[in-house]
Amino acid sequence: MNFKFRKSVTWKKYIIMLLLLSFGISKSDGQDFLNNLQNEYNQYKTTDPNKFFLTGKLAQALFFNQQEIKAFALLRKDLDIAEKLNDPKYAAYLNTVLAINQLIDEKETYSKQTILKAKGLADRSKDMEIKGYVYYGYGWILSRQQQEVDAVKQFLIALSYLDQAKNSKTLNNRKASVYKELTSIYANWNEFDLQEKYSKLALDLAIEQNDPATIFDSYMSLGYMYEQKYLDYPAENRYRDLAEKYYLYALGIYNKNKDNISIPSNLAFVANNLAHLYFKHFPKEYRDKAEQYAELAKIQALESKQYNLVASSYGIMSEMSLQDGNTKQAKENLLASLVEINKSQVQDQQILLSIYQTLSHISEQEGNFQEAIKYYKEYIQIFTSIYDQDKLNLSKRLDAQFEKGKQEQQLATLKVETEKKEQQIQLMEALGIQQKQELENMRLFQDNQTKELELSKLISEKQVQQLRMSKLESDNRAQEINNYQKQISLKDKLNKYYIALTGAVLLLSALLFYAYSQRSKHMKQRENLLNLAFEQERQHAKIATLTALLDGQEQERARIARDLHDGLGGLLSGTKMQLSQLNDQENMIVKEKMQKGIAHIDLAVDELRRVAHNLTPDLLEKFGIQEALSDYASRMSNEKIDIDVQFLHYVNPLNKEQQLIIYRIIQELVNNAIKHAQPSQIIIQIAEEDHEFHLTVEDDGTGFNYNNLSNIKSAGLQNIESRIEFLKGRLQVNSDIGQGSSFDIFIPKSI
Repeated sequence: MNFKFRKSVTWKKYIIMLLLLSFGISKSDGQDFLNNLQNEYNQYKTTDPNKFFLTGKLAQALFFNQQEIKAFALLRKDLDIAEKLNDPKYAAYLNTVLAINQLIDEKETYSKQTILKAKGLADRSKDMEIKGYVYYGYGWILSRQQQEVDAVKQFLIALSYLDQAKNSKTLNNRKASVYKELTSIYANWNEFDLQEKYSKLALDLAIEQNDPATIFDSYMSLGYMYEQKYLDYPAENRYRDLAEKYYLYALGIYNKNKDNISIPSNLAFVANNLAHLYFKHFPKEYRDKAEQYAELAKIQALESKQYNLVASSYGIMSEMSLQDGNTKQAKENLLASLVEINKSQVQDQQILLSIYQTLSHISEQEGNFQEAIKYYKEYIQIFTSIYDQDKLNLSKRLDAQFEKGKQEQQLATLKVETEKKEQQIQLMEALGIQQKQELENMRLFQDNQTKELELSKLISEKQVQQLRMSKLESDNRAQEINNYQKQISLKDKLNKYYIALTGAVLLLSALLFYAYSQRSKHMKQRENLLNLAFEQERQHAKIATLTALLDGQEQERARIARDLHDGLGGLLSGTKMQLSQLNDQENMIVKEKMQKGIAHIDLAVDELRRVAHNLTPDLLEKFGIQEALSDYASRMSNEKIDIDVQFLHYVNPLNKEQQLIIYRIIQELVNNAIKHAQPSQIIIQIAEEDHEFHLTVEDDGTGFNYNNLSNIKSAGLQNIESRIEFLKGRLQVNSDIGQGSSFDIFIPKSI
């Protein structure tokens, strides 16, 4: 039974209540608040860009007063004006508000299209605060579509922009909104450290703003967080005490700032949580406090008409009565709780479940089985509706993950096609440049021909004038002039022939140069392709060689292990048996020496088994690398050295081949440390991350200078690097003389 009231409820049912709390008003004052916003909005001119920020508040107020059609009409009207302005920040802001309201109105497709449009506008804007608000809106939408991983990414981007933004009246409120969203998601993920971090950031911001209502909410959030942590770790009383501390802080803030906190139900809220905390998690000595706060919660909730809180306080009182054995009083409190919760327009389903379950149990104890069945049917009906909603949310989450994977595949295909198109465009641009140069050469050639023709015309005209003058001077020189004209005509023809021949030679040279450049280009491309193919073959050969080498090493290790076990092991066992027979004789001196010899043979057999096990670890084949490494660490540990093995978030195991290679790498690193570094402790850690496995081998030994060692390239280091290269991984070595050594190996998941 749990009658504790919580503010975190299903968002589609309670979004109107959240809008109400964001404005800091009671529902009865909602219409007055709307009228004030409307009057303030009407004071702005149509062309004043500053009114667009008031448009968002007014649209939310209209939504709160169930005037959705009017809210959408207002947003679209002002969006048409904002999109015509040079600065895209106003359109980005209004599109974000529109997208959030579309999601509230369950128009998910339109909401996604609108928020992506807002994101594109925000990326063009230089206003960091608007960028932060748009990415916050995008994260807000994703989190309510069960895409919490993507939502966190958008919230972190929003914070990066808001941290760069100039100080304004709205900046801190927007930061606080992002902190609250991150706190909620990390609470769902049970990431307590991150939840605590952002809760305290929100509290610091509220204290900086000196906003009593926000400080109250932050204290309540921290109190609830530590109370949930105490439920996970009931032996840690410090979490319970921290929950009490922050609830009392919230109560103190409310009492000091009653006139400045406009939500009167807050007192009932904190009193209800304190009553539940003292009754459920504190010793019986705190029973008086639990009763005191439960009564206070009931009185304050009735005054503020918060019927869910009234029902919760009655429920806690009924649990106290049941603890005292007073079932009659408990049933009366439960029926009163049921009456009050039915007055609420939005009922807390968890409280209803607890009411019907407890009433059914009490009626069964009283022998009134018909009434018990009636209450139990009500309990089953509510439980089924909650379960169906949980299944729907799970289905949406799986659909979102499938769509995300499909989009990533489409993005990869599109990227390949884009690269091909870019190569084609580059080739076309290169050909276009060549054609342009050829066209310019042709134009220059034509210009030269035109100038030569004009020059020829001028020369011809001059010659004609000379001829006319010659005719006037002397008729006797007519024959000479005719001869001279023939010579000039011949020279003109020769000049034309020379010009035509020169042009042909130039054209042929240009064609030959173009052909030569094309051939050189093709030859170079062919050479590059051959080099690339050769490099690929070399890599394949190297991998094949390394694979054969590793397989050969493992086969040789197995053969040596078998030979040691079957040959030398059998020989030692036979020797021990013969010595044991001699030990049965009565000669005490011989018997004592035989016992020492048998003890030495036992040590040799143990050492033989250890060597054979190191050569072929059976645990690795049967149970995997976790068991094999744990066994190896326990065998190698002694009074002088402690070897610790840790696996962090190891969910997707490595395949057999990877496990064997990693096991050999760790063997080599541990053996080198024991042999050269004289450590007292070695830590082996394997952590699975998003795209790779992170392997760490760290010791506190004497250390070494890795730069000098890398120049020497010892056989052991080369063996380790070859195995890591086979796994397509990378190695990072950190070591200094006297500071120990750390080997970090990163191996991709898909190789």
